[in-house]
Amino acid sequence: MTGQPPAGIDTSRPHPARMYDWYLGGKDNYPVDEEMGRQMLALDPRVPVMARVNRAFMHRATRWLARHGVRQFLDVGTGIPTEPNLHQVAQETVPDARVVYCDNDPIVLAHAAALLRGTPEGATEYLAADVRDPDAVLDGARKILDLDEPVALSLVALLHFVSDEDGAHDLVGRLLAALPSGSHLVMTHATADFTPEESRAATEKLRAAGVTLALRSREEFARFFEGLDLVEPGVEVPHLWHPELGEPVAGQDDGVIPGYGAVARKP
Repeated sequence: MTGQPPAGIDTSRPHPARMYDWYLGGKDNYPVDEEMGRQMLALDPRVPVMARVNRAFMHRATRWLARHGVRQFLDVGTGIPTEPNLHQVAQETVPDARVVYCDNDPIVLAHAAALLRGTPEGATEYLAADVRDPDAVLDGARKILDLDEPVALSLVALLHFVSDEDGAHDLVGRLLAALPSGSHLVMTHATADFTPEESRAATEKLRAAGVTLALRSREEFARFFEGLDLVEPGVEVPHLWHPELGEPVAGQDDGVIPGYGAVARKP
């Protein structure tokens, strides 16, 4: 990315949203993000495939939810816009779907206009807030969403940047507690289950650069869904979750995808 960064953006160290953008081939990143991204590729060249697989999972999960009557979506940890965005997928099925995007990175705010071009019948809004402040997330969401009606809470490729010490499970619990029966939790999460050595090295490199990477096992990931009713096939490698609802990602079958995805309904 050329030119002066927007106000509030720290280009002295990598940021997960900008690294994700670089993996996806975007231009909203800086040399520090590309440098760390290349270090991650040296450990596991399939990282860009993982990023695209996460994105594709979000599309399929949103499509499944919209087809099963969900009309409201709260996407926390939105990241830099990459079309199609969640609201475009949802409103393709449910034109009057209401979507709130939430992220704490100023560079996402700088591109928020791209997130707000929805259908005339629907509603989309961007909220600058951090998942570590669930009250702020919920207060902002209430301006667009009716929290007395079911909401799909999307936390895609987010919670592996929030450690247990930062109360990751409690944060999810607090967000879900404010949502009514019939709401859904949508999550993907990176894991070290399949690539322990590479994952350990990646965690150490990111920690040295000031980025937390809290990889969790299948059992630890499943804890986020305790008390919820998992949608079949339950906790699964992301690209194997309802593959019929989207197009396959190039390279997804060329090796292990070290992550999990799931969707579950609040009783």
